[in-house]
Amino acid sequence: MSEREPNRKDSRLKPTSAVVDELHQGDIHGAFGTIRVSDVTPRRTWRRRLLTLAAIIGPGLIVMVGDNDAGGVSTYAQAGQDFGYSLLWTLLLLIPVLIVNQEMVVRLGAVTGVGYARLISERFGRFWGWYSAVGIFLLNFLTISTEFMGISLAGEYFGLSPVLVVPLAALILIAITVSGNFRRWERAMFVFLFASLLVLPLALLSHPDPGAALKGFLVPGVQGGLTSNSALLIVAVVGTTVAPWQLFFQQSNVIDKRITPRWLDYEKADTAIGAFVVVIGAAAIMMATASAFTGTSEFGHYQDGLRIAQGLASHISPVAGTIFALLLFDASIVGASAVTLATSYAFGDMFGVRHSLHRGVREAKLFYASYTGMVALAAAIVLIPRAPLGLITTAVQALAGIMLPSATVFAVLLCNDRAVLGPWVNKLWLNAVAGVIVAAMLVLSLILVVSTVVPSVDVTVLLVVLGSVAGLILFVGGAWSWFSNRGAPAEPEISREERANWRMPALVLLERPTWSGLRSTAMYALAGYLVLSIVLLAVKAVELATQR
Repeated sequence: MSEREPNRKDSRLKPTSAVVDELHQGDIHGAFGTIRVSDVTPRRTWRRRLLTLAAIIGPGLIVMVGDNDAGGVSTYAQAGQDFGYSLLWTLLLLIPVLIVNQEMVVRLGAVTGVGYARLISERFGRFWGWYSAVGIFLLNFLTISTEFMGISLAGEYFGLSPVLVVPLAALILIAITVSGNFRRWERAMFVFLFASLLVLPLALLSHPDPGAALKGFLVPGVQGGLTSNSALLIVAVVGTTVAPWQLFFQQSNVIDKRITPRWLDYEKADTAIGAFVVVIGAAAIMMATASAFTGTSEFGHYQDGLRIAQGLASHISPVAGTIFALLLFDASIVGASAVTLATSYAFGDMFGVRHSLHRGVREAKLFYASYTGMVALAAAIVLIPRAPLGLITTAVQALAGIMLPSATVFAVLLCNDRAVLGPWVNKLWLNAVAGVIVAAMLVLSLILVVSTVVPSVDVTVLLVVLGSVAGLILFVGGAWSWFSNRGAPAEPEISREERANWRMPALVLLERPTWSGLRSTAMYALAGYLVLSIVLLAVKAVELATQR
């Protein structure tokens, strides 16, 4: 049997369906329940709604908790160790960013049945498809490497050699994914998700200062002032909390779980729950390290996750150090699984091969081979001695922050494509929020770029200038959008049932949208800026490495 995805003329699929793999249609087999494909009964009681949510929950929670991975745990710990409670406010601001970004790909997955990378390629051309795919392949590989760095450091805390613990973790990751059973994989992931709740006793053991924590949440600022180094960390916090791989993962995982528009509200709830869980976990880690290191000689001198665990053991209690090391290991496993799977989903999208966890290894050899190969290679790289693991982790998270605007722009464009989403396209207010998100990320990355090129620049003044320019552009763009849409005819009314059943037609039946000259110029400029930012980020990372 060919591993290529079945032809759309397959008799088991509707001729006009965009879904290209018959195993992406059928009953939903979640970790905690099943929903039959024939079940269209309205959920009128809370009991039925909760049972439905239990069956649906998974993609949103996994993608969010997976984002509190090794890089996330390390970055939040660094924020607390180097800047105390002063960066807690960034986490509150990221809740709506998380929900808005991920809600868009949830809709795209449920309505289209097509993965993110493939949609970009089919709607905007192969260049942009490969532009997004190559970027995510590179970023994800580096991210997976940081997961194994976390595993290595956690093992070292317990006196285990990386040569032992890293290959063992790689085998665990491969074993829980290649079973050919979606429900089995999801249940395995939930075991690790429940283990992440250890972050709560860690926060309690650290006895954080309530007043300082409250101020950190409510009063934006940076202890010691805004500098290029603190800007790098803020970009890293954003990049690790709202990462580009999440867009690719959740859209494909929603498809793989067979979630359709009928169940979108439940998947949105799953996503919102995950957003709050990830921010609570991040805040707990940040407060724990702020409490542990404030007033010590180690404050402001972050090195890596191992030193964090040792510092917690020294300044709080041995139990706190042990919990942090366990959290680091657990987060690394969840993150590595989700990020690698996101990459394999994108690989399947771009090369047109079967990429479903419902399929066994024999049916999807290339899908599982890409997963296994990436895990093995990332694990091998981590075993290279004397690598500056802490700096690499921060740089990778900052890279994610730099790449986020580009990934979000594609989501916004797709979610405004009526041929793709029909009655599910973005509302005007959602476009406005997404525009603010993209602008904010561009401002942060520009600060990082300018402060790297001109180290003497006043970063606070730069923030005010760039923020003002971004605000003006958003205002003008918003006004233009409002005026241009003011006279547009109202969309025809559609019933709730019709909306629940609406799916994107086969991509071959859709006419590719044409970009205006202005939009094309803006997109190529964004792509060029992204390349420049990555180069300068590498320069900044080398600069910091030589200072150590």
